Amino acid sequence: MEMGDFRATNCWFLIGPTAGGKTEIGIALAGRLGAEIVSLDSMALYRGMDIGTAKPTREHRAAVPHHLVDVVEPHEEFSLAQYVEAAEACAKDIRGRGREILFVGGTPLYLKALLRGIFAGPAADAAFRAQLEGEERERPGTLHRRLAQCDPEAAQRLHSNDTRRVVRALEVFEKTGIPISRWQQQFDRGLPADRCRVFLLDWPREVLYRRVNRRVEIMFEQGLVEEVAGLIQLEPPLSKTASQAVGYREVIEYLRGGPGLETTIELVKTHTRQLAKRQWTWFRSLSECRPVPISEPVDVERIAGSIVQAGLQISARTG
Repeated sequence: MEMGDFRATNCWFLIGPTAGGKTEIGIALAGRLGAEIVSLDSMALYRGMDIGTAKPTREHRAAVPHHLVDVVEPHEEFSLAQYVEAAEACAKDIRGRGREILFVGGTPLYLKALLRGIFAGPAADAAFRAQLEGEERERPGTLHRRLAQCDPEAAQRLHSNDTRRVVRALEVFEKTGIPISRWQQQFDRGLPADRCRVFLLDWPREVLYRRVNRRVEIMFEQGLVEEVAGLIQLEPPLSKTASQAVGYREVIEYLRGGPGLETTIELVKTHTRQLAKRQWTWFRSLSECRPVPISEPVDVERIAGSIVQAGLQISARTG
C-alpha cells in the first residue's frame, strides 16, 4: 500500500508492551518536543472502552492533544488500512500547524504498517469468512492446521487462537492463490534504527510482569466488570475485535456464567502477560526500534530527556 506523503522518519515513536509507562513518558516527551500525540493502540480507538484499555485520561488529553482516541463505536470494526489512512491524515494536520508528531502505543502491526507500508490484498469476503468461522467453532484449531498446509510461514507466525488473522491469511490464499506471507515479504525489510526515531521501552521481564499484574488489579478496582456489563447491553452488540480484547473477553465470559471473579482476574493477568510478551517479541523483531532500558522507579523526565537527545542525534545524522 502506498504511503502517500507520509514519512515515518519525520515522526517520533514511543512504543512498548502494555503496562510499560508509555502514557506518562509520552506526555513528558511531547512537552519537550512541542508534539501532539497520535495513539498507536488498536483498542484506544473504541469509545466506552476506557478502563480495560488503560486509555489516556481526560487530564492526560488536556495536557497534550491526543488523536485517534475514542473515534470508533464499540460495534464497529476498524481495519489496518483505515488506521493507516487516519494516522496519515492526523500527521498531515499536525505538521501543518507546525507541531511535531509523536506516535505512542503498543500495537506492533500498526507500527510496522506506518514504517513499512501494508499489503492491502483482496477485499473481504463476508460469506467466505463466515464459513471459515463456522468450521472453527465446530472444530477448534482446524483453520490453523489448514493454514499450516498452504502457508507454513504464516502459520508459524500466527497463534492458533488469532482467528481473525488466520481467516484473513486463508482468505488471501483462496482469492489469489499466493500465500499472504509471500505477499508481505516486500514489507519485511526495514530501516536501521539509526535512521528512525522509534524508541522501545525495554523492561526487565519480571518487572514488567509485576506491573502487568498490578495494572490488572487496578482495572478491576476501578470498575472493569461494570464497564463491560454496560458494553454488552449495547445495541448493536460489540464487534468481534472489541469483544475479543484481552480483559474484555474474560469478563464477558464471567458475566455470562463462566469462571468466578477471582479466577477471571487471574486469567486476565495471565493473558495480559502473554500479550506483553508477544508485543515485546514483535517490537524487538523490527530493525527500526531502538531499545531504551527502563526499570523501577521510573524517572519520567530523565527518560524523556534521553529520548529527545538520542532523537536529535539521529536527526543530525540523517539531515
